[in-house]
Amino acid sequence: MQLEQYISDLLYRYDCVTVPEFGSFLTQRQSAEVHQSTNAFYPPKKQLSFNEQIQTNDGLLAHYIAEIEKIPFETALQNLSKRVKSLKSYLIEGETLSFENIGDLVLNSNGKIEFSPSYHLNYLTDAFGLSQFVSPAVTREVYKEEVETIEKVIPIAVTPEKRKSKSYLKYAAIAVVALGMAGFGFNNYVNNVDQHNQIAQEEANKQLESNIQEATFVISNPLPAITLNVNKQTGNYHVVAGAFRVEANSDKKVAQLQGKGFKARKIGENKYGLHQVAYASYTDRQDALQALNTIRKEHNKDAWLLIKKLD
Repeated sequence: MQLEQYISDLLYRYDCVTVPEFGSFLTQRQSAEVHQSTNAFYPPKKQLSFNEQIQTNDGLLAHYIAEIEKIPFETALQNLSKRVKSLKSYLIEGETLSFENIGDLVLNSNGKIEFSPSYHLNYLTDAFGLSQFVSPAVTREVYKEEVETIEKVIPIAVTPEKRKSKSYLKYAAIAVVALGMAGFGFNNYVNNVDQHNQIAQEEANKQLESNIQEATFVISNPLPAITLNVNKQTGNYHVVAGAFRVEANSDKKVAQLQGKGFKARKIGENKYGLHQVAYASYTDRQDALQALNTIRKEHNKDAWLLIKKLD
């Protein structure tokens, strides 16, 4: 069983992949960053971690193995359980488990599993094709300091010998007046532009209102209003009842489950073109797991948990 390959495949699509009776591999989105000393730019990515405390079987990994290997769900669970036992024995013997493109697992002195993530693969699909690169340092501030130094070394001064005539005062006064008039004219130009934009906006609004009024009509005998109370299902955790090749069968299943009191609904097609039906959807993972355990005990032992953001 290529367990690490199956886990790696699921990490692209899910934030949590649980290996029953072993632990869970978790991902958390990390923003792009810049290394200050090396000027290296790193794209956004999913940061990998491992939590030994989360061991409850949510059915995700076993169901994926069953689909890929074309075997029954129960057989996939048995094979997965055997592999977990062998992994634990390797750890107890002091060996390091190396999962390709995921990381290394080893037991510490306290008997707890320590995880060292691998950085060879970026599981964030939004960052596909992006790689790290190094950029030369920006030195604009250094150039500014050099200019300031030159200005201090070579000051500009007017010697008394060149001020025998006071005619320069006349030209200076003319320049000040010219600049003032130019500034006044520019301000008037800006004000005129703003006023023009405001008038044009008001005309556009009037035209829009006129078009809306012309398109309004009255129905002499309107139909009576009907009020429907619809409880929209939300959440990214879905307890799946089954998947059907024929959509009509999925509709029958939804009606059947709703008749039993479940908030059942269709949650779209999977990659094999099967129409999936869920008992209910949940926003909290723990609530979804509790519902899954209850449904397996009382209604359907083959129910499983799908973690997916629906459109």
